[in-house]
Amino acid sequence: MNLARPRVILKWLARAAERNRHSFRFSGNNLNYTAVALLFMLDAPAAGVLLLIMGVIVLLPMSSDPLRAIPPVRLRLWPLEDIERRILRIVSPWLNPITWLVVALALWKRASHGLVLLAAGVVATGFLTSGRAARGSGLARLPLPRFPGPLGQLIRKNLREMLASLDFCCGALIALASLGWRLAGLLPPAAFYPLTMVAMLSISTCALTLFGLEGAAGITRYRLMPMAGWKLLLAKDVAYLTMALLVAAPLSLPGAMGAALVALAVGHKTSIHTLRFQNRWRFRAGPSFGDAIAQILPMTMAGAAVVYSSPLVLLLCVAAWAGSVWWFGREIDRTWR
Repeated sequence: MNLARPRVILKWLARAAERNRHSFRFSGNNLNYTAVALLFMLDAPAAGVLLLIMGVIVLLPMSSDPLRAIPPVRLRLWPLEDIERRILRIVSPWLNPITWLVVALALWKRASHGLVLLAAGVVATGFLTSGRAARGSGLARLPLPRFPGPLGQLIRKNLREMLASLDFCCGALIALASLGWRLAGLLPPAAFYPLTMVAMLSISTCALTLFGLEGAAGITRYRLMPMAGWKLLLAKDVAYLTMALLVAAPLSLPGAMGAALVALAVGHKTSIHTLRFQNRWRFRAGPSFGDAIAQILPMTMAGAAVVYSSPLVLLLCVAAWAGSVWWFGREIDRTWR
């Protein structure tokens, strides 16, 4: 048996796995910036909770099968013997450091059996679902609502893109946990708005990178489309507000809508003038810390004003958002065309 070919393949798989791990970075994300700010404010428990949420979300995609980095068709065409393919199948999962963490947890005497089984289940889920994603299933087949009007299909496309981000996964995790706590009667009303803002912060970076998943080819298509700039922004914004409704449904919807509208009103400028292309199933990364602060502060204040002052403040948020759509729609027509 010749091990030269499996050794070479495993060597390059290890490099691909390392590049994949480096792509799961938190830097540039608003939730990470908020955690860092809380650390400077000496609120370590709150910062730890935010970082824990991001860490839990990262575990699933980081547990993906390293062998799926090779296209299945190419792998079948390679002149490998059956024993060599078995070696690749057995050894490749150990290129993932998450596998080693689960083994270390299992060997740790203080770890309970339930915790070990939970960690192993998360890793197994990420490993198995990565194979389905590689075959093209997943969000591509996810049924989405049909939006009325000529922008309906464009809105669906934008919503599908926004759901393919770890930012939405963080918001969905917060929403599911909040729903469980409410059904169990463990969530006091005073906690609704703070959890709402955590959920809104988890998806706020998407409002700074509305065109992040388009790529250079996508921006070129937008330049050639016979459509006014404000309509392009409106299609993005409706998708973002739909995502905000999903993650805030078990909590405070008025506060979430106020925060989301202001997040969009501030994020239009950065989304248009500072294009930063993003990757699917990764955390969104904003252009700079200054842009993040310029968005986080007003959206937090707007949501608090809607909840604690008067629901009529929501009208001001709508007016600010509508003015931003009109103004930066003109910017698209002027700079992109």
